Amino acid sequence: MLNDEITARVGANKKRKRVGRGTGSGHGKTSGRGHKGYKSRSGFSIHLAFEGGQMPLFRRLAKRGFNNAQFTVRYEIVNVAQLERTFKDGASIGIGELVGAGLVNNQRSRVKILGDGELTKKLIVSAHKFSKSAEQKISGCGGTAQVVA
Repeated sequence: MLNDEITARVGANKKRKRVGRGTGSGHGKTSGRGHKGYKSRSGFSIHLAFEGGQMPLFRRLAKRGFNNAQFTVRYEIVNVAQLERTFKDGASIGIGELVGAGLVNNQRSRVKILGDGELTKKLIVSAHKFSKSAEQKISGCGGTAQVVA
């Protein structure tokens, strides 16, 4: 390829919109802001719940009661079948190993092991919670299920 054949990618460099440069530019006079009003002024910004001066919905509704949802303990779920697929026989599995294998998002996650699927390997599993079926399947193969505090 010669130097005279090199061209820029089409659309890679978009021209800046120059407002207030006369009617011929298409962005003259009101500079694309329409006529008058709050939105035409400089420094205009609007918060998400603004409803044009009408009393916003979150202020119209009554605030009553208590919601415990913010205090719930959420667990990431790992099934026995996933342990079977991912780890070798005799492996010691903790939260760090589950994170490394991509079964859990991060080290601070609370993990619950569920008994979905079959297990044939002897595994030493440490997690925050176990379902009864998962505990039975792990101990049935000669492994141990350790609850992390």
